[in-house]
Amino acid sequence: MSPPRDVLHEPRWLRALLIALAMLVMLGLVVLPLLMVLGAAFGDGFRAWWAALREPDALSALKLTLLTAAIVIPVNAVFGMLMAWAVTRFEFPGKRVLLALIDLPFAVSPVVAGLCLVLLFSTTHGWFADLLERWDVRILFARPGIVLATLFITFPFVVRELIPLMQQQGSDEELAARSLGAGAWTMFRRVTLPNIKWGLLYGVLLCAARAMGEFGAVSVVSGHIRGLTNTLPLHIEILYNEFDSTAAFAAASLLSGLALVTLVIRFWLEARHGDALAKTHRRH
Repeated sequence: MSPPRDVLHEPRWLRALLIALAMLVMLGLVVLPLLMVLGAAFGDGFRAWWAALREPDALSALKLTLLTAAIVIPVNAVFGMLMAWAVTRFEFPGKRVLLALIDLPFAVSPVVAGLCLVLLFSTTHGWFADLLERWDVRILFARPGIVLATLFITFPFVVRELIPLMQQQGSDEELAARSLGAGAWTMFRRVTLPNIKWGLLYGVLLCAARAMGEFGAVSVVSGHIRGLTNTLPLHIEILYNEFDSTAAFAAASLLSGLALVTLVIRFWLEARHGDALAKTHRRH
């Protein structure tokens, strides 16, 4: 679809002004703060930066962040595909309600999500307190609570990438495969998955970036136990509150580096499979 004629014939000065304004905003809000973080992280030299990252608490926070992401990403990928399949291939009562619930983590504050988990899994006044005490299971102030909070916050990313793509593609190819005798698993593996793989990868990247950077919900349920339940964002907050700026910015630079890796992979996907990804976002 070609752009409207009035867009093609905008005055050059207006186009230059809008582009310059966009670049200025991105420079001030994204690039400049990132450069300042990197400058503060390496302000005392590479050795101080490396020593801050080699601290046991920093290593523990990094391991917990990566472990949480390693659990959350495949779970959200699988359930995101199942949810997108159910929404785009079947009609059932309550479908609109389900679509609204999918977007709930986008609308609810992460802190509120963390408080909801406290009301559910607190060992003193939670809904499941008796059951948790009977089975001696600890959810809050432990790794399971961090994983659950991150799962809630990151759930919509995969499913919301897949729903528009699967709606646009329709089910004709899948019906043709079934009519030729393909089973459900064969149809999914050879027809559905190849058609949605780039949208799925894009959603997984967004999920990974949010999982590693999540702060609000995790802060409520973690308990801030050094070396045990602190993720990298929580570790950065503690260091900053203790006025350990060098260590705080060193950890922040590491978290920024993980985000940049995600961004590079995203650019690679868009450069190599731009058409498929464009179709994924065309109906957003």
